[in-house]
Amino acid sequence: MEELVKAFSDYAWGLPLVILLIGGGLYLLILSRFLPFRYLGHAIQVLRGKYDDPNDPGEISHFKALATALSSTIGMGNIAGVAVAISVGGPGAMFWMWVSAIVGMSTKFYTSTLAIMYRGKDSVGELQGGPMYFIMQGLGKSWKPLAVMFSLFGMVGALPVVNVNQLTQAINDIVLIPNGVEVGLKSNIILAAILVALTSVIILGGLKRISNAASKMVPSMVLLYFVLVLVILISNYELVPKYFMMIFTDAFSADYYEGDAFMGGVLGALILLGIRRGAFSNEAGIGTAPMAHGAAKTDEPVREGLVAMLGPAIDTLIVCTLTALAILVTGVWETTSDNGVSLTASAFNNAMPFYGRYLLMLCVLIFSVSSLFSYSYYGTKCMSFLIGADKKHYYNYIYIISIVLAVMTPFSMMLNLIDGAFALMAIPTMLATIIMAPRVTKEIKAYFKRLKTED
Repeated sequence: MEELVKAFSDYAWGLPLVILLIGGGLYLLILSRFLPFRYLGHAIQVLRGKYDDPNDPGEISHFKALATALSSTIGMGNIAGVAVAISVGGPGAMFWMWVSAIVGMSTKFYTSTLAIMYRGKDSVGELQGGPMYFIMQGLGKSWKPLAVMFSLFGMVGALPVVNVNQLTQAINDIVLIPNGVEVGLKSNIILAAILVALTSVIILGGLKRISNAASKMVPSMVLLYFVLVLVILISNYELVPKYFMMIFTDAFSADYYEGDAFMGGVLGALILLGIRRGAFSNEAGIGTAPMAHGAAKTDEPVREGLVAMLGPAIDTLIVCTLTALAILVTGVWETTSDNGVSLTASAFNNAMPFYGRYLLMLCVLIFSVSSLFSYSYYGTKCMSFLIGADKKHYYNYIYIISIVLAVMTPFSMMLNLIDGAFALMAIPTMLATIIMAPRVTKEIKAYFKRLKTED
């Protein structure tokens, strides 16, 4: 089974997908004339609520939409995903994660703007946003197979298996094993039961409850994580410049890459690894974030796009870079055979013996649990598109069962499963976005014209 899932994931992440994600993102970046970087200030004003109007259509505020989208992206991708990238690819993998984030900002902008431009109604007549709706509303009924493809793989991609798997690994490695607790099937089942109880309470309460929980948890967890990593970097300050430079130099030499070659070379494999982990971390082009941003209270699509593009910047350029530097300066990436969250825990333990790993555990717990909430929302949206909104609650049961399964399966298998599903969600999302990109560009011009007249 593990081999099969790996083959599926590797096949899905072939050259065509890399060209679609990175090439498509570059095309959008050029088409928008580097909009993500020109209007960062304006995006932050929108996020702070300067233009909020309670009478606008939608369910949640700009800030809550970003918090919901970020609570799913700032999660294990930043702690475990970066650790996987460095343990396989060395420091250079981080550089290619940055590339995917910079390109991803334009992709997020376009996909989330489309999510508001072409909101559809579900079977009970409620406004919904997301790739399946903008494919149907923007491209017409003949494109329905793409929307169905997105929703089917979206239901798999939204399963919380990587988060739960890594949370279990973290609790075992950081809390239970060092304190002499025997870890096995019994302890894993107890953990699964606690997570199921916690998740059920929130997810069965719907989007309002999810976004409220996320908007309270996300800012504080990012801040705590930020402070902890700064402590590690300050205590190893003399090594920071060396490793920061190494991210750039190793990106093109791939001296530390330990996986299989791609396109006949190690460098190609390193680039693929960085892009794959970057996509897992910031989800740009995958199509999950437009589902959260599509529910925002706004009648200005461009505004929501601007808020959405802050996601990859916060997620990959800031949070992932901090994790990478913490792992590099403490040297644990060369001295231990740990992988995933355990590698990050080693870095924290190295710099802050005894209490470091418990503080990381707190971050991991909040990261994971907040991701658990927002992913269930994505999955139910996909299911309601496929079989009707009145039946979408069935997804929550599948979701809860998957929590139990994830606790007992190997990490690599879970990661490959989600990687493969993400790859197949990206195809319809990116194709539709590239086709409709000129319409968004027109909308950008109209929006800034309106803004000038308002001022």
